[in-house]
Amino acid sequence: MKRTIGSRTEINDPNNDIAISVKNLYKSFNLPTEQAFGLKQALFNRLRGIKGYKEQKVLKGLNFEIKKGEFIGIIGRNGSGKSTLLKILAGIYYPQKGELIINGNLIPFIELGVGFNPELTGRENVYMNGALLGFSNQEMDKMYDDIWEFAELKEFQDQKLKNYSSGMQVRLAFSIAIRAKGDILLLDEVLAVGDAAFQQKCNDYFKSLQDKKQTVILVTHSMENIRKFCTRSILINNGKILMDGKPDPVAESYEKLFK
Repeated sequence: MKRTIGSRTEINDPNNDIAISVKNLYKSFNLPTEQAFGLKQALFNRLRGIKGYKEQKVLKGLNFEIKKGEFIGIIGRNGSGKSTLLKILAGIYYPQKGELIINGNLIPFIELGVGFNPELTGRENVYMNGALLGFSNQEMDKMYDDIWEFAELKEFQDQKLKNYSSGMQVRLAFSIAIRAKGDILLLDEVLAVGDAAFQQKCNDYFKSLQDKKQTVILVTHSMENIRKFCTRSILINNGKILMDGKPDPVAESYEKLFK
């Protein structure tokens, strides 16, 4: 089975040991500069050569491959392009130029709890969020108790979500999300959720992924997590790959950017 959308291709080839292939990847955004009020002003701007926007080049020809079983850390300063890359990998954005091949089922943990409704109870949100992840009600029935046990919030399951603290909502969302089984996991700073005790739970979970040789891509600012979990790291700066290699030297290069 092969499905192609623009320059992003999804395949399922168990004989290919490459999980993700990125070739000559570019992405830009148009940022508005001068607003035109009415057709006359817009026409006048065009005659003057004013486009009304400027092009922001975010990714500038990225090339890398990720093998199955690698735990990859993607790092870079704010504005470097790493979050844009993450969203392209997740299928939220599409590259303007280049080729992206995803080999296997990719599960993104990008914005935990995006599908939550504050007017519904925790119980109702669990089933709704599970449906968004592709689970049936019967499947959710089987994992329901485990979700609340991991989140440590069972006494709040019948309260409306708007009465939860932000930390409680993140814990519940994370507890639901980790039930999704994928070939490739895409993580955006999810190790930073919750209090210290819950963070330790998250750390233990990701250590288990490491032990199972799960393919993981982690976008983070935490060099501690890069060194603790990753088998390889990619440093992006100004839309380009500055360094790709073992976690320790790449983390050191990242830290030097702030000196």
